[in-house]
Amino acid sequence: MIEVETADRLSVDHDELVGFVAKIFAGRGVPADRAALAARALVYGDAAGLGSHGLANLTRLYLPLFDDRRVAPAADPTVVADRGAAAVVDAQRTLGLWTASAMLDDAAERAARHGVGVCFVRNATHFGCAGFHTRAQALRGRVALLSSNCGAQRIARPPGGRYAMLGTNPLSIAAPAGGADPFVLDMSTTAVPTGKIRAAARRGEPIPEGWLVDAAGEPTTDPAALDRGDGFPTWLGGRPETGAYKGYGLALLVEVLSALVSGAALGPDAAAFTGSGGPTGRDDDIGYFAMVIDPRALHGNSSMAPAAGAMFAALRDCAPIDPAHPVGYPGTREGERVRAAERDGIVLDAALWTEIMDVARAEGVDAPAGTLR
Repeated sequence: MIEVETADRLSVDHDELVGFVAKIFAGRGVPADRAALAARALVYGDAAGLGSHGLANLTRLYLPLFDDRRVAPAADPTVVADRGAAAVVDAQRTLGLWTASAMLDDAAERAARHGVGVCFVRNATHFGCAGFHTRAQALRGRVALLSSNCGAQRIARPPGGRYAMLGTNPLSIAAPAGGADPFVLDMSTTAVPTGKIRAAARRGEPIPEGWLVDAAGEPTTDPAALDRGDGFPTWLGGRPETGAYKGYGLALLVEVLSALVSGAALGPDAAAFTGSGGPTGRDDDIGYFAMVIDPRALHGNSSMAPAAGAMFAALRDCAPIDPAHPVGYPGTREGERVRAAERDGIVLDAALWTEIMDVARAEGVDAPAGTLR
């Protein structure tokens, strides 16, 4: 076993790391097949270079959900209403790292019959990287859209508002790109996800202006302000005069599709009007919107693959301003990183490695082997 005191960074085999996380989830009562998928979803964050949604959340987010009995490890989602192409589903507090993919698979089965399938989901939990779930559908030739509100957790204020009323409300859309890496847009509707802010806080580093504002609406570079409750995420677009209403509007779109239709907990609520306007509520009873379009079911024997391949190839072939930075599209860089991680291992810093070793001891599971980098 590598002693963490001797290393700043370590490389861990991708599959071994997935297996380790799967054992942790299985030990908490998650069925083995679900635990394996959930582990892949969590490790994908680190493999794709999205560490704010990766293993750092094992101790910060997911294990506390089990400890607080806010997740039901072996429950089965229940279809509340089924209209063929669309359904309303109660997730029964299952582990979101598995549930989101399961809901997209359900939507895909509906899409195979109707061309499009939709699941409106309530009573769900955090699903990690939205792009992990949509990308899996794109690799099977489908178009997928997944969004999530944050239940009744409120940390972001409407433009000009005094009270926090919404979460980061992430969304992802993915589509096949011929033989190339699929297009995978994975974004929060705030300027950055809160995980990036907390990562900077753990490192003791300031954040760029534009990520948070203070109670007076002025930029702050102190990442600790988020969890103190006196720093508020800014919307995609920045200030109102530079387009904040676009991010705010997208957040409300997510709220409508994911929670209002499904009957999940809502962010905007009079319960927000308490105290100084800081954060209220928590991320229980999250709502999802999971939609899959099956081009083969829509077009019969014809295929959109050639057109998709040509479209995304044209983007890659666009002459770059700087030859050192070729043109791509959302999903290309993540695809390259995932392949490298699966081949060469995932590089973790010493602090995260320490967390993994601590979890291994606490859960009675052998820690994965690490190689000094």
